Amino acid sequence: MIRIDEIWLAVEPMDMRSGTESALGRIVAVFGSARPHHAYVFLNRRGDRMKTLICDGLGIWLAARRLHEGSFARASIAANTALTREQFDALVLGLPWQRIGAHGAITVI
Repeated sequence: MIRIDEIWLAVEPMDMRSGTESALGRIVAVFGSARPHHAYVFLNRRGDRMKTLICDGLGIWLAARRLHEGSFARASIAANTALTREQFDALVLGLPWQRIGAHGAITVI
């Protein structure tokens, strides 16, 4: 339904009380701009809530997700990271998304 070319995961947590305007301001502050067809993912400090802001070129979509148990797999990343669609799908489910794709490949036995 919504075209998404890039998905970005922010390192710093976001206050989940933020609405669309506050989240958009945070994206501009953290990423420099909100680009069309890009999704920006933020977690809260506890890691049990997620907000995703998507720019579709005409407006802004804001989606929120809350886990009833557990937390989203946090990354030990130092900078904002681009995610693949498969990594994003795993993150949303609370799975260890860092192991999806080339980073989780076993190269030597």
